[in-house]
Amino acid sequence: MKKFIKNKFLAEAAEWALTAAGMFVLFLVCQNFIFRSAVVSGPSMEPTLHHGERLIILKLPFLFGSPKRNDVVAFPYKENPSQHFIKRIIGLPGDIIDIQNRMITVNGIELNDEFTNGQLLSIGDAMFPLTVPAGSYFVMGDNRDQSNDSRYAGVGCIAKKDMMGKAVLRFWPLEKFGGI
Repeated sequence: MKKFIKNKFLAEAAEWALTAAGMFVLFLVCQNFIFRSAVVSGPSMEPTLHHGERLIILKLPFLFGSPKRNDVVAFPYKENPSQHFIKRIIGLPGDIIDIQNRMITVNGIELNDEFTNGQLLSIGDAMFPLTVPAGSYFVMGDNRDQSNDSRYAGVGCIAKKDMMGKAVLRFWPLEKFGGI
């Protein structure tokens, strides 16, 4: 670059501009294809995640594989796509989800996970038993009674193609830095 531009200042400025442009392009590629950040909003994922915590959402796991039960995923809210939800996958495609007597069952087996915060009081407005459609996933917040999730028509089952990715790292606050 310097041999084409005789003015040393202009040559240096052009080099910096090209470097900055390259970094910007690299950032856009990473943001669109590899990862993005997200902020937890509200109490729906307590005790695992808390309001205001910041996460890294990896897109790659779902480009080369399928989401798995208990993955924490991010997706746009159907009624307001600019708002993103973060929930845990409870049901996989073809699973039968049922809620009876405050108990959640998946394929007839009681869901007994260590992630939840308290007892299930609301079953939502979905009709149970519910078979998770092909290519979709049943998601719930860990704080079941403070979560707008697949139990409600406004969220429903989430198609894999609509998932932004898997939450893998909490980077803020720093004292809670680590994997999810």
